[in-house]
Amino acid sequence: MEMVPSEENQLVLKEIENAAEEPRVLCIVQDTTNAKTVNERLTLNLPASTTLPKLFEDVAHKAGYVNGTFDLAWRKTGDMGSLDPSSEMSLTESGFEPGKRNFLQLTDKDGEQPQIASDESGTASSSGLDDSSQERFIGPLPRDGTVGCSSDYSSPSYSYSSILNKSDTGYVGLVNQAMTCYLNSLLQTLFMTPEFRNALYNWEFEESEEDPVTSIPYQLQRLFLLLQTSKKRAIETTDVTRSFGWDSSEAWQQHDVQELCRVMFDALEQKWKQTEQADLINQLYQGKLKDYVRCLECGYESWRIDTYLDIPLVIRPFGASQAYGSVEEALQAFVQPETLDGANQYFCERCKKKCDARKGLRFLHFPYLLTLQLKRFDFDYTTMHRIKLNDRMSFPEELDMGPFIDVEDEKSPQTESCTDSGAENEGSCHSDQMSNDFSADDGVDEGICLDSASSTERALKPKVPSLNTSSLTFELFSVMVHSGSAAGGHYYACIKSFSDGQWYSFNDQHVSKITQEDIRKTYGGSSGSRGYYSSAFASSTNAYMLIYRLKDPSRNAKYLDCDDFPEHIKHLVQREKESEEQEKRQREIERNTCKIKLFCMHPVKMMAIMENKLEVHKDKTLREATEMAYKLMELDGVVPLDCCRLVKYDEFHEYLERSYEGEEDTPMGLLLGGVKSSYMFDLLLETRRPEQVFQPYKPGEVMVKVHVVDLKTDTVAPPVSIRAYLNQSITEFKQLIAQATELSAETMRVVLERCYNDLRLLYVPNKTLKAEGFFRSNKVFVESSESPDHQVTFTDSLLWKLLDRHGNTIRLFVSLPVQSPGTNITICQKVDGDPEECSEGSKVNRNSVETILEESTEKLKNLSLQQQQGSSTSDSQKSSDTSDFEHIESPSPSQEPDSSSVSAVVAVDNRELENRIRVASGGGAYSDPETQFPGEERSDSEVNNDRSTSSVDSDILSSSHSSDTLCNADSGPIQLANGLDSHSITSSRRSKANEGKKETWDTAEEDSGTDSEYDENGKSKAESYYLYFRAEPYAQEDGSGEGGQKCVLVHVDKRITLSAFKQNLEPFVGVTSTQFKVFRVYANNQEFESVRLNETLSSFSDDNKITIRLGRALKKGEYRVKVYQLLVNDAEPCKFLVDTVFAKGMTVKQSKEELMPQLKDQCKLDLNIDKFRLRKKTWKNPGTVFLDYHVYEEDINISSNWEVFLEVLDGPEKMKSMSQLAVLTRRWTPAQMKLEPFREVVLESSSVEELKEKLSEISGVPLENLEFAKGRGTFPCDISVLEIHQDLDWNPKVSTLNVWPLYICDDGAVVFYRDSTEEPMEQSEDERNELMKRESSRLLKTGHRVSYSPRKEKALKIYLDGGPVKDPGQD
Repeated sequence: MEMVPSEENQLVLKEIENAAEEPRVLCIVQDTTNAKTVNERLTLNLPASTTLPKLFEDVAHKAGYVNGTFDLAWRKTGDMGSLDPSSEMSLTESGFEPGKRNFLQLTDKDGEQPQIASDESGTASSSGLDDSSQERFIGPLPRDGTVGCSSDYSSPSYSYSSILNKSDTGYVGLVNQAMTCYLNSLLQTLFMTPEFRNALYNWEFEESEEDPVTSIPYQLQRLFLLLQTSKKRAIETTDVTRSFGWDSSEAWQQHDVQELCRVMFDALEQKWKQTEQADLINQLYQGKLKDYVRCLECGYESWRIDTYLDIPLVIRPFGASQAYGSVEEALQAFVQPETLDGANQYFCERCKKKCDARKGLRFLHFPYLLTLQLKRFDFDYTTMHRIKLNDRMSFPEELDMGPFIDVEDEKSPQTESCTDSGAENEGSCHSDQMSNDFSADDGVDEGICLDSASSTERALKPKVPSLNTSSLTFELFSVMVHSGSAAGGHYYACIKSFSDGQWYSFNDQHVSKITQEDIRKTYGGSSGSRGYYSSAFASSTNAYMLIYRLKDPSRNAKYLDCDDFPEHIKHLVQREKESEEQEKRQREIERNTCKIKLFCMHPVKMMAIMENKLEVHKDKTLREATEMAYKLMELDGVVPLDCCRLVKYDEFHEYLERSYEGEEDTPMGLLLGGVKSSYMFDLLLETRRPEQVFQPYKPGEVMVKVHVVDLKTDTVAPPVSIRAYLNQSITEFKQLIAQATELSAETMRVVLERCYNDLRLLYVPNKTLKAEGFFRSNKVFVESSESPDHQVTFTDSLLWKLLDRHGNTIRLFVSLPVQSPGTNITICQKVDGDPEECSEGSKVNRNSVETILEESTEKLKNLSLQQQQGSSTSDSQKSSDTSDFEHIESPSPSQEPDSSSVSAVVAVDNRELENRIRVASGGGAYSDPETQFPGEERSDSEVNNDRSTSSVDSDILSSSHSSDTLCNADSGPIQLANGLDSHSITSSRRSKANEGKKETWDTAEEDSGTDSEYDENGKSKAESYYLYFRAEPYAQEDGSGEGGQKCVLVHVDKRITLSAFKQNLEPFVGVTSTQFKVFRVYANNQEFESVRLNETLSSFSDDNKITIRLGRALKKGEYRVKVYQLLVNDAEPCKFLVDTVFAKGMTVKQSKEELMPQLKDQCKLDLNIDKFRLRKKTWKNPGTVFLDYHVYEEDINISSNWEVFLEVLDGPEKMKSMSQLAVLTRRWTPAQMKLEPFREVVLESSSVEELKEKLSEISGVPLENLEFAKGRGTFPCDISVLEIHQDLDWNPKVSTLNVWPLYICDDGAVVFYRDSTEEPMEQSEDERNELMKRESSRLLKTGHRVSYSPRKEKALKIYLDGGPVKDPGQD
C-alpha cells in the first residue's frame, strides 16, 4: 500500500468533514517516462472544482515538464484511459473522488518523452533544493540531495533540468568521485582566493612543451574557468586527479586535507620552475620563524631560521585534561618557551658547561595568506588507536598576529647565527609541531615522486623590514570542516566571498548560503566533560583548517572578470563553451536514443548467434533502423539489404514474437513503446535467401523447433522452425509439420520435450497444444515410417532410446599424457613386492598399437553392418546427435562364445583387443595395480602444487580411425548407472535410486577415501554394464597438440560411472584404469582430480575438458595424503613436501619407510627413520604426535585428501606413549622486548606444576617467579611484543592444563612464559615508534592482525612523471 504525506491526508479528511468548505482531491502521479523517475510520486492536493487543463498545468509545473508534451492516464486495473487536456470538465466530473487517493500515470505523448522546462519557465526555482530551504543549513548533505524536501513524493529536485542547472548562489559545485571531499574542499578554497586564481590565469600553457593531460597547472586552470563560467550545478574533477597521476582506485582513498595542500603546493612549485609563478607559493603562503635556545646564565643564544606554509596548533597538550579554548590561546602556547633544566640542561658554548636554558620558537615573518591547522587527530598510546579531539576551539573573524611577532633584533651581539634551514631540530620540543621542514632530502616524504631531481633547497629571502604590528590584522575567509571521527568522515568548506562578503557552504556538488552562526557551530565541543577521553571516539563536525588573508588594501586583489581575462584564457573559455554545448547536444541525443539488444544468425558465421547493441534515435524509421542493424552486423556483401528485416525477439525463450509488416516508415520510438533504459524484449535481424519469402510472425503464435528423427540411419536432424497456435489440435499440428517436412501425417509420431529428460508422446488427436504444455518456444521430435517400432510401448521403443541417448550424450575433450617422440612405454610389474627385470618385449611398439586399433575398428564396422541389417541401433556422429547404447550380452568367464551370437563374438573380440594391448604393454590380462611409473604425479588434487614431473603417453592416437567401444550389458533391460533400467519412465531419470546396494558417491565406500574400481570378488565394477561411448582423435585448434600432447574427442552418455569411463579410455591411454588419474579442467585452467568411481558424469556438460595423468589410482582402503614440513621457528612454518598414499592397516613406521625414498628423490631430504616424526595437521596447527606403532584407521582416523606434518627432530624421539603431552613453549623477555625461539616440552601428565618445573629447568627462571600463558589463534600464535606483556592471560589459577581457560588436551599447544620480576624495557617515544614499525612489518608479513597501526590509508602522492612506476614483481 502506498503512503501519502500525513499532512495531506489530514488536510483532505479535515476538509471533507467541514461541509462549508470545498472538498479537495488528492492526486498521486507516477512518472513512467523515465527509469529514474518511475519510483517517484508527485502529490497534488487540489480543489474538486479544478478543471483538467489546470490539472495538467499543475503537474507540468511540479514535474518540471513543458505542458502539452505528456499525457495523464488513470492507473487502474484494466482501465488505462487517458485524460483529455482540452476538456473543461472539473475533477469530480472526470471521475476523481474527493477524500480518496486518485492514482494517475504520467506517460509519453505520441511516443516522445516530455520536454524539460527551461530556466525561464521558473521550474528550476521550484526545486526542493533551492536556497530558501538550504540557506541556514550547514554540514554534510545526503547523497540523494533531498535536503529541504518534506515529502518523499513531492520531489521535483530529481528532474533532469535541476541536476544540470547552476545553483542560484551563482557558484558551481564539485562532484565527489567517491571519497574526494577533501580535494573538493581545498580546490574551492583556492578558487575563492583571488591572488591564487588570478596568478593561475596569468600562467600560459605551452602545449608543445608538455602533455595537457599530465599538466597540473593547466588542469587546475581549466577547472577554475569552469567553476567561474559553467552553467552546470557541479563539474567533475577527474581531469585534475588524472594529472596527479592517480587512477580510479585513488578516488576510494580518504586523505588529510592539510597533507594534500602541502603535497599539491610542492607539485605546483616543481611544475612552475623557471616561470613567473616559480615563487608564487612562497610569496602567498610562506612565513619564517626562529628556533632558538638561550642560556639563562650568560644570555648566549643559538638559533636558526625555518620556513613554514602552515602553523599546526595543538588542541589539547599531551597528557592534559583541558583543551585550549581559542586559536589565540593555542598560538600563545606555540611560542611559549620551555625551560631546559635538571637532566635536560643545555651545554652552553660560552660557559663551556651544562646550564639551564630556554628553548622556543619566535615568528619572524607572517605570510600574506596565513594557514592554521587545528591538530584534531591524535594518537592514544594507551589504546594504541587514532582518536579525534572534538573539543571546542573558537577562532576570530579578524586575527591580530602583532603580539606573536619577534620584535627583538635577529642578530644581537650575544647570539650566534645558524641559518641552515635544512638543519635538524635537535632537542626541540616543538619539532613535532612543525608540519613543513623544507630540507633537501624531503622530496619523497613530501609526497612528490621525482625521477632524478630532488627538491631544491629554498634560499632565504633578504631580511624583511620590521613591520608595524597594526598591519598584522588577518581576516578569515575559509574554514575547512571535518565531520566524523578518526576512523573516517567527510570534509566540506565554508568560504567567504571577497566580492560581497557573503559566506557560502561548498559541500561537494551543493553550494548554499550560510551565516556567521553557522560558522560558530564549527568551533566544536560537546555538552559532556572536557576530560582527555571525553570525545575521543565521538563523531562530530568542527573546523580543521583555517585560512586568513592579510588586510592590506595595497595588496588585496579582486577576482578577474571575464572581460579582463588574458587572451589565452579567453581562447580557453571559448573552447570550453563549445565543448559544453557539444556535450549538451550529445546529452539531448542520448535522451532520445533507444538502446536495445540486437541479435543476428549470421549467414556465413554460423558458429553461434551474434549479439550487439542497436542505438537508434526515436525518430528514425524502422527502415532506417534496419539499415543501421545491417551495417552493425557486417552483412554488407554477404546478403542484400532487402533480404533483411528486424523482428521482435525473446532471447531467453529463443522466441520470435512478431514481425512488423507494413510498418517500415513507423518511428522506432513508437514501435518500441518509447525511449526506455531497458526493454523487456530484443530485436533480431532476420535474413533470407533471395528466392525465399519472409514468413509473417503474428502476436499470439508459438514457435516450435522440429527435429526429424530417422530410425534407419539413427540420426536426429537439425531443427526446422514452424509457428502454430496454442488452440490448434494435435491433428492440425501434425498437418502443419507435414507441410514443412514433407512427411506423412498418418504415420507421424510427435514427441514433445518440455524440459530436460521429459519426453511426452503426443498421441491424443483432439487435444490442443496448450493442453499438452506448449509455451512460447518449444522443441519436438517427429518420426514417420512404417517401422514396427510404432507397435511398441513408447518407453520400450527405439525412438525413445534414441531420444534418450540424444538428451544424455555429452562431448568431452580429453588430453592424454605427453610422450616424447620416439620413446616407448615401459611397464615394470611388481611380483610379491619385488620388481621384475624389464625386458625388450615389455615395450609397446607404436605400430603394434595402431594395428590393434585398426583391427578393432574393422570389427566394429562389420558389427555395425550386421546390426543395421538386423534392424538394430548403431552408433553415429555427434553432429547427427549420437546413437543408442548397444544391446550386447556379457558372457561369463566360463562360457564359451557362441559363434551365432553377434554380441558374444564382439564381446570376446573386445576382450581380446584389451588383452592384446595389455600384453603389448608388458603384462598379462590385467597389470598389477601397484605398477609404478617413473613419471607418477607428485600432486593429485591441488592445482597450485608443482607438477614438474613428466607424464608418459602411449601415443595410441596415431591411428586416424575413430573407435567405438562397444557397450556390453546384461540381457534384458539395460541397467543404468543410477540403478534404473531402460523401461523406467523418462522423468525418473533425473534422480538417483537409493534402493538395494548403496551406490551413490557419498556412501559407496564408507571406509575409504575413494571408491574402489573392483568389487569384493576382484571383478571390475565397470564390467557389469556399459553405456554409450565413442572416441576419435582430435587436433587442437591452436596447434598445441602437434608433436606434443594428444587429444581425444569423446562422445559419452553422462550416466556412465567414472569407473566405466576410465575403462573405456584404457585403449587410448595404453595402461589399465588403475594406473592413470582423471582431472577435470575448469574455466580458469584449474584442475581437480575426480576420484569418486561410482559417481556418474552427470555434473559434466558439453565441451568440458579432461586431462589424463599417469599415476597409480587408489585401491580400496587407500588414501591420498599431503605431507607438509613443520618448521616451528621459521617465518613460514608450513612447507609442502610431497603427495603420497597411506593404506588402512599400515603402521606409522611403515608409512615413514614409504616416505623416505620420496623425500630423498623429490625434496633432497635424506632422513634417518628415527630422526623425524609424523603428526596431525589441522589447518596450520600441529596436533597429535603419531607414534611408530600406531595403525591407521585403528589408532589414527584417516580421511580422503588427508594432511600430515613431518617434523625433523634434533635428537631421539621423546614421545613414547599416548599419555604424554608435547607442548611448544616460547620465552618472553620484557627487558629485551624479545621472544625467544620455540622449544618443545614433553610432559608425563597434564599437571600445571610439572609444566612450570620443566620450564624452570630449561630457562633457569626460579619456580616462584615463573608465569605462563596460552597462545591465541593459529600456530605460531604470533603477537606483538608491544601487546604480549598485558594482553595475554598470564598465570591462570588452575592446577591442570585440560580445564578452562587453557583447554590444553592435545599435543602442539603454544605456551608463552616469562620471569615475573623482569620489568619491560624503558623506551623513548622514538624507540617505541621504531619498534611499532618493525612489529607492524613483521606481523603483516605473517598475515596476523596489527591492532596498533597508526594509519590505514595509503600515503598521498602526486606523480609528476605521469603516474606511479609499478613494481614488475607485482601482479
